[in-house]
Amino acid sequence: MTVAQRRGRRIMMTPAELDTFLAEQRTCRVATVSADGRPHVSALWFAWDGTSLWLYSLTRSRRWAELTARPRIAVVIDDGEEYGELRGVELSGSVEFVGEAPRTGEPCRELEEPERLFAAKNFGLDAMPHDGRHAWMRLTPDAVASWDFRKLAGA
Repeated sequence: MTVAQRRGRRIMMTPAELDTFLAEQRTCRVATVSADGRPHVSALWFAWDGTSLWLYSLTRSRRWAELTARPRIAVVIDDGEEYGELRGVELSGSVEFVGEAPRTGEPCRELEEPERLFAAKNFGLDAMPHDGRHAWMRLTPDAVASWDFRKLAGA
């Protein structure tokens, strides 16, 4: 689902552009909210499977505790230095926890593809290393907003 954007569809990424962008990028910023309403933003590596964003988080982190209590999340992935190069995606929705926490590598069919994607993208490996400190969250977004200011050059 996409949301209405101020500059309209002119700078919005197509579904193919969005998939390519999310497959290439490595780091996202995750926004959560504490019980007393304080926002918290932290960086994480991720994998995108074409439908969901997979986040591999420390289970003893503030982010994990906040999402366990309130699973609503907003995530931004962006790129570019100069104004005309800026592009990015904001995804929001509720996370689901998948697999054991912390993850030790127990067989979990649902995690086979995200772990393959994550290991290849972030470690250059065929298999996911497990340290017994991290676990998986899946965000299948309710809303997606994207921008690619490189498209403004042709306007």
